[in-house]
Amino acid sequence: MATIPHDFNIDAPRWDQSTFMGRLKHFLNITDPRTVLVPEKELDRAKTLVEACRTGLVPPGSSLEQLLYAKKLYDSAFHPDSGEKMNLVGRMSFQVPGGMALTGCMLQFYRTVPAVVFWQWVNQSFNAFVNYTNRNAACPISLKQIGVAYVTATGTALATAVGLNLYTKRAPPLLARWVPFVAVAAANCVNIPMMRQQEIINGVTVTDQDNNELGHSRRAAVKGIAQVVISRITMAAPGMSECRAGEWGLDWGLPQDQPLHPPLLSAKSFLLFMVPAACALFPQRCSLALSNLELELRDSIVTKHGDKVPYVYFNKGL
Repeated sequence: MATIPHDFNIDAPRWDQSTFMGRLKHFLNITDPRTVLVPEKELDRAKTLVEACRTGLVPPGSSLEQLLYAKKLYDSAFHPDSGEKMNLVGRMSFQVPGGMALTGCMLQFYRTVPAVVFWQWVNQSFNAFVNYTNRNAACPISLKQIGVAYVTATGTALATAVGLNLYTKRAPPLLARWVPFVAVAAANCVNIPMMRQQEIINGVTVTDQDNNELGHSRRAAVKGIAQVVISRITMAAPGMSECRAGEWGLDWGLPQDQPLHPPLLSAKSFLLFMVPAACALFPQRCSLALSNLELELRDSIVTKHGDKVPYVYFNKGL
């Protein structure tokens, strides 16, 4: 049992977040799908332990392993901005079981318009939860705005999927397999910005390297949201574009008339790696050069701090 160092900081990253491998290890840790099975009381105890550690009041007898595990649970279940417990469906640790089921169903049931419509609607409902949960919580969003975002994103996905479905009825099955991915990609390009529109309208809080607040920037919000869109499409791309084994002549060792086996196995194998890998594409704490900020905000920072703040930092969300 490792002893706790005197200078231990529970909020300090365990791995170098300036590198992709460091971020990958971090997200492999906090997107662990096993954490969705942790009871609510244990999550609350983890939060209490983390908050106590932040104030320097580490309970006697606590080990380093216990503190690191508590931080893992805290990061997986509580929002980094507000500290509030996130809904289970919206947590990144739920992406593997939830995304596996949805991806498998969309890959399997794409041959008829009703099937495409239903599963795209279910998928966009799931995405709405995820996007709302992982927004920058410093920017409030009303129930009306959530509803508009949901309807817009779902409508885009359904229109794209149904339109492609009609055009690919006579196309080879291999081409038709791209229908779910194109629909999901199009919906992500609308769903995420719409769900986080208040960040674009009002800007997100930007700080200096020491977390001192400097103001609000709309350009920072656009950069963060764009990176999240790229990450989400990357997350879905390998599994959604994977063709059924029979079309590649592969042998899964399973009867081909078993409807869900190949898609579900494929989706699971990709999502186990792609969820943390896609989250790790860009730093969670995003940076933006001072020269790229809005003129008014840039002048304000230069007036107060001179040339001591070359970059500003903000939480881009997930």
